[in-house]
Amino acid sequence: MNRDHVEPEMPSIGRITSGIERKAEEIVFKTISFVHQQLPRWRDDPYRPDEKSEDKLNLQLCKFLDTQARNDFPMVRFNHEEHQIDRRRLDLSASPVKAATIDARLYTIYDPVLVFECKRFPAPSPKEREKEYVTGGDAKSGGIQRFKLGLHGADLNSVVMIAYVQKDSPRHWFYKVNEWIVELATGIVEDICIWNRNELLEMRDESPPKGIIYCKSVHLRTDSVTHNIRLFHFAIDMNMKISDESNE
Repeated sequence: MNRDHVEPEMPSIGRITSGIERKAEEIVFKTISFVHQQLPRWRDDPYRPDEKSEDKLNLQLCKFLDTQARNDFPMVRFNHEEHQIDRRRLDLSASPVKAATIDARLYTIYDPVLVFECKRFPAPSPKEREKEYVTGGDAKSGGIQRFKLGLHGADLNSVVMIAYVQKDSPRHWFYKVNEWIVELATGIVEDICIWNRNELLEMRDESPPKGIIYCKSVHLRTDSVTHNIRLFHFAIDMNMKISDESNE
């Protein structure tokens, strides 16, 4: 399956006009679709320094997305780091360029409509961190785990995770993540969260020529927040380069 947009029902990119009510899902899906399009273009930008560290890649990606959004997606702006509960921080966020009423709630330029957590594949040493995309155990350092606990994105229904694939393929890590979730769901590996097989990642789009896959998962929050949360996942192969024509 190979689509240009994340969800076929997504509306086209437009502007937020102050005071006009818009569906939160519409803005979320437009933002996710924009990021989906821009990830390979960011990786293949000839001016982008070749960095390996997660922090530097996050900053690069934020600068690129925010710059591209000025002309191509004037609905939101992208911010580097977003403070969360207990001094925790998310890597990126998207907020409206102007105050807007979304689902009867006023969002200002200070209120993110979408947040992003980014991880490297494979995770940096030590070996205890290898499953941090999913869980960090008692350390509460896992990407999906923090969303389940309500430590990240507590007031949002949809969030995004981005994986920078620095070894093997995006598909390889798709299977690894689901393998780790099965281990947690069946009790092979203990965790502070409750997991089940319904939380496995579902492949929604794969583009081998661009080195990117898109997945979706739904998770039960197990702390003080009771509603489910939807995760949209992108894994991008950072070792490949493609021409500008292939990115169109």
